[in-house]
This record gives sequence, structure tokens and C-alpha cells, in this order.
Amino acid sequence: MLRELQEYAQTHLGGAEPGFAPLGVRWAVSFSRDGRFLGVVELGDPQAKRNPGRRFPKCPHLSQPEMTARGPAKCHFLADTAERLLLLGVADDDRPGQERFHFHLQMLREAAASNPEFATLADALATQDTRQQIQRELVAKGAKPGEKVTFQIGDDFPVEGSDFHPWWQEFRRRLKPPAAGDLRRCLITGELVVPVRTHDTKIKGLTAVGGRPSGDVLVGFDKEAFESYGLEQSENAACSEDAANQYCQALNDLIDAHSQRLAGALVAHWFKPDVPTAEDPLSWLYAGQSDLDQELDAQRQARQLLTALERGERPDLARNHYYALSLSGNSGRVIVRDWMEGSFEDLVANITAWFEDLQIVHRAGGAFAPPPKLLAVLAATQRTLDEVAPPLAARLWRTAVRNEPLPLTFLEQALLRARMDVLQDQPANHARMGLLKAYHLRKARQKGGDGMSDLEPYLNESHPSKAYQCGRLMAVLAALQRSALGDVGAGVVQRYYAAASTTPALVLGRLLRTAQFHLNKLEGGLPYWYEQKLAEISGRLQDQIPRILSLEEQSLFALGYYQQMADLRTKKVVPDNNSQEGENHG
Repeated sequence: MLRELQEYAQTHLGGAEPGFAPLGVRWAVSFSRDGRFLGVVELGDPQAKRNPGRRFPKCPHLSQPEMTARGPAKCHFLADTAERLLLLGVADDDRPGQERFHFHLQMLREAAASNPEFATLADALATQDTRQQIQRELVAKGAKPGEKVTFQIGDDFPVEGSDFHPWWQEFRRRLKPPAAGDLRRCLITGELVVPVRTHDTKIKGLTAVGGRPSGDVLVGFDKEAFESYGLEQSENAACSEDAANQYCQALNDLIDAHSQRLAGALVAHWFKPDVPTAEDPLSWLYAGQSDLDQELDAQRQARQLLTALERGERPDLARNHYYALSLSGNSGRVIVRDWMEGSFEDLVANITAWFEDLQIVHRAGGAFAPPPKLLAVLAATQRTLDEVAPPLAARLWRTAVRNEPLPLTFLEQALLRARMDVLQDQPANHARMGLLKAYHLRKARQKGGDGMSDLEPYLNESHPSKAYQCGRLMAVLAALQRSALGDVGAGVVQRYYAAASTTPALVLGRLLRTAQFHLNKLEGGLPYWYEQKLAEISGRLQDQIPRILSLEEQSLFALGYYQQMADLRTKKVVPDNNSQEGENHG
């Protein structure tokens, strides 16, 4: 994984040179080339509610050990907070704050040997009147001391230049001389190097999934219990400074620009070579119907791309590979919950299978429900998405990406929520019912068959499972009561569904005996239609209603009930009460 991250840095981040890091900057202080202050410019999108500013991919950056090296309090060069570079909100007697400001002036004057405009900038910032003018304009525009600022001279941003880079690396070496020690084989490159004792670049962007705002460590040995063979700190996983910086910068870039929050975890992925965004199969897992092409939903996009690959019509994608990982944070450490890699064609096939396995008839009947987002499938297992544990989120993601069987825990949780929907007379959740179906398809496929012929998205009248047929029978009996008596409050479903789905023999036989009472209240051809339907299902049960249903059989009961009810709504036998419900129900 670290080797692939390093290669990502080399191909996407220009090598991710040590001493530099990408940074989002909101404010630019503009000067003329002769040092006159021109104004403050808000970068990025000023109309955005939370404007992150403009992202500069290669800003001078001091590591934590460099920042805390002996000497005055320090700051980053050319791009840092308004507090550090412009004394915004810093009192005259704030010694560390004043030291950071003057440290930056010193760096500007030293760097003037590579760019004379730095000396002009330093003189302007050192002038109190100019500095106070800058501070007033920053405050007037709503800037805060902790927000990032940089400088603009004429039309140029000096932070984007490269003429000062050699000076910058020499300056860093003076702050923290290179470590001496024995040569060791780099874990990432395989070269003989003097390993860095600590990997100083922190992994940021994981605060929403347990990480620290200041960043977290992926490779770290800060306790004696983590060390082996007398090696200290990161000598236990020897890396050169360049390699360590590159994998950290790569991970930061992926988190910042190519990641997706998935319950309590963050998932990130990339392709080698790059794949157009419109043809990224993993993005379809997160996209909703409104995010996709109006003419193509996620399932059809995946199927069309897979067909093109199988026919050899996309040689540009045939040899691509994908790399994906899921992350969270805990106590300052990065937790890698999963790491996957494989061929692009396999990925497209797996995503296609995912959507096809989840496909289910719409609760109103007559059509399929839209393909659900992965988040909707996760939420189908709990009352709210916030209740989903990070390991379960990572496991479901892996199941989709690798076309693996669904763990039993997903079936158990989805079944519980589905039963509550029925008992509380709530609209059925499409993602929840699709998950029950996908569990059985994948289990059957794991045993050697594809299982698709046994369980279709719509009503499976000839399904061999007696549990499924019991669910159908329950749906028809509920529809019969509604046709005969109308809305009578707590009906057959509310009173008997829970018991029928676990011990059907105790319940369904009794309901069948009382069905004649309801049939006698019907007129026209309805009595005959219901008699035929009840006889058809009873024939498939062969008059052998199971006494007890296992967990898996209970899920088949739920599917039989759901698909039979959708079929009855299609035939207008029962009122379409759920068709008016919004798609918020999944």
C-alpha cells in the first residue's frame, strides 16, 4: 500500500518533495512590484457558505520537529495564518506571536537572494502603517486570525514560484540537520537509506471519523511496546525522508480530493492510469439518481461499460487497475480498515453485480426501484445512519467492491428494520428489501450457482422456499381483509405478522380458516380471484406450513410478503397507499 501511495505522489503530485505540502488559502494580500499595498483579495468562491479558498499544491511547509527546533517560535513560509504572518489579533506583549512574525520577515530577507521581490515584501510588512492598513482591511472583509493568507505581487503568487526552492531546502537543513545512523533498507523503495526517526508529515482530514484536527500518524512507534530488535521509533519501519513524505502527501491528497464519507469511515480510491470521472465505477456507488446522467442510472451505466469492456470496445480501460482503502482515526493514529486493489474490468463487473443483486420491484409495483446509494444500503440496517459502526461500513463497502457474500449481521439488522416497517404501517424501504434479496443471491452464488433464477426482483411465484410462500400467503390474506372490511385499524398484518414470520404454522392455518368470512363479504369476481390465489399458494406449500422459521427463512418470508404486496398493487387488488410516499424511504 505504501509503495502505491508513493507512486501516486510521483505521478500526481510532482514527487511530493519534502518541505512542501498542499494548502487551502482563503486570503491574498496584494502588493505592487514596488511594495505598495493594493488590497486584500478573497480567494476561492466568496459566495460559498464555507469558502475553503484556493488550493495551492506546493506550499513551503515545516514539519513539527522543525517548527519546535531550538530558537524562536516559527511559522511556515509565504502561506500561513493571518495571525502568524500579519500579527492579526496578536498583542504587542505576545512574545511567541511576535517571534513568529519576525521569523517570517527574516526568512523573506534571506530568500531575497533568489528573488529580490521578497526583500521589498519584507520591508512593506515591517512598516507598521502598512501592516495596520492590511489588518483593518482583513477585519472589514471578515477574515479571522486563524485563516490562511498568502501574498500576491503584481499578477503573481510568489508561493507558486520555484526560484526559492533550493534556498528553502538549505534553510530547512539548518533548522534540523539530517539524522546520522546506520544504513537500512527502505520499506517503500528498497534502497539503502538512513531512515528518518519519525514520519513528521501528519495525515489530515480525518476529524469527522475520529481523527485529530492537528493530524494523525499512519506509521509511528511512539511507545516501547511497539518497538522490536532494539530499534527505536520509525527505524522499525525504515523509510527515507523522501519516501515517508511522499506517501503522507499522497494520502492527504486522496483524503482531500478523492474521498467519500461512509458512516464512521472515510473511503478513498484512485486508478492507474486515471479514469474519466464519468466512467468511475466507484463513484456510482455514492451517486444518487439526480447525480447521474438523466438517461442512465448507475446500474445501466455499469452494465453498458462492462459490455463494452467484454467486447474489447474500450482498450483504453482494459489494463487499468484500481486501488481503494477505507480509513478512520483513533487517538492520533490512522486506522486502515481495508485495502483493496485489482483490475478495472473486475471492478466494473463487481459494481454491476452489486446493483443487479440489490434490484427490487418498487413498493408500488409496476417498475423497479431506483438503484440505491451505498449510504442508503447502510442506513437500511439501522434506525439512522449515525448508528452504523465504522467496521460495518467498511465491510459493506468491501462487499460491494469485491463481490463478496453479505455477512449474516446485515441480514439480521435489515430484517429487524423491515419487520418494524410492516408492524408500524410504514412504507417499505427499497434498499432494505434489496439487501435481503442480495444476501440470498450471494450466498447461493458462493455455493456454486448464480442463484439469479431462484430469486428475481419481482414476484417469484414458483420460488421453492416455503418461507417465501408463507410471506406471499400473509400478503394475500391481508389484502383479502382490506378488500372485505376496508381500513379497520389494527388488521391482520399488525396483529399477526410478527408471529407469522417466525412460527407460521401457528398463525397462517388459523387465518386461512377465517378467510371464508371475508370472502363472503366480497362481490363480483373478487371472491373467485382470491380463492384461486389462496389455492395456488397453498398448492406450492403442499399443505405443509413450517412450524418455525430460521433467521434466513424469516428474511425470505419478508421478501415474499413485500413482492406479493407490490404485485397486488400492480393488479390494483389493494389500494396503492405507498405510491404517494417520497423516495426518502429508499
